[in-house]
Amino acid sequence: MNSSGSASSGFEGASVSLTDVRKVFVSGKSAVEALLPVTIDIKAGETTAIVGPSGCGKSTILKIIAGIEKPTSGSVVLRPEQAKRQPAGIVFQRDFLLEWRDVIANVILPAEIQKLDLTAARERAHELVRELGLGGFERKLPWQLSGGMRQRVAIARAMLTRPPLMLLDEPFSALDAMTRDQMNELLQHVQQTEATTYLLITHSIAEAVYMSDRVFVMSGRPGQVLDQVEVDFPRPRSLAIRETPEFSTIARRIRLQLERPRAQAA
Repeated sequence: MNSSGSASSGFEGASVSLTDVRKVFVSGKSAVEALLPVTIDIKAGETTAIVGPSGCGKSTILKIIAGIEKPTSGSVVLRPEQAKRQPAGIVFQRDFLLEWRDVIANVILPAEIQKLDLTAARERAHELVRELGLGGFERKLPWQLSGGMRQRVAIARAMLTRPPLMLLDEPFSALDAMTRDQMNELLQHVQQTEATTYLLITHSIAEAVYMSDRVFVMSGRPGQVLDQVEVDFPRPRSLAIRETPEFSTIARRIRLQLERPRAQAA
């Protein structure tokens, strides 16, 4: 965000290249290998999903990209150079809203932390709140919102500064199936209107295929990439696409990879 706090970042999302990224967690004399060497390319302006079993290192990859964790070896490259100077927007499974702050006050929190123009930030917050279907709830406190509404606030907060990269770590896994479908549709709409790059971590094959342009399939721990699956359905996509044979074919390919015995996956 520029000094006015409202202009776009000037480019349509960051690209991210992970090359032979490996991660070993060391505690005392013990070591746990979380990731075997992983190579993943996330293209600018696209939505990339990573699916895999629990503990396979999906969230570790996200944290490495975000700079929360450092790789044991390998490289992570963000382009363009401008992307390195602006924090990624991150949405976790928990919304982490501040319970004593209303919707707008929660959304503008990144602007306060980064000491940006708060007048422009409030204008942007109101724009995002309307875009995410929360018009009329601007003054509500988190306890007055449903789970899906709280997560919309978390998404708005992450998007406030127009980050070049949005990192979504199981953002809808705590929601019921109907609300999750609604959030998938809503986020797809946001993808069309907000120029950025998205990385989605999910256990849901259907969610990964519906939301993404490319899906990376990972093995169990220590995680490695088993497959890279292109999803070339045109956008916007309706939920009805999940009932098509083409969708089922892609989902089945991913499912079969996840069901492979470890010996075959290696």
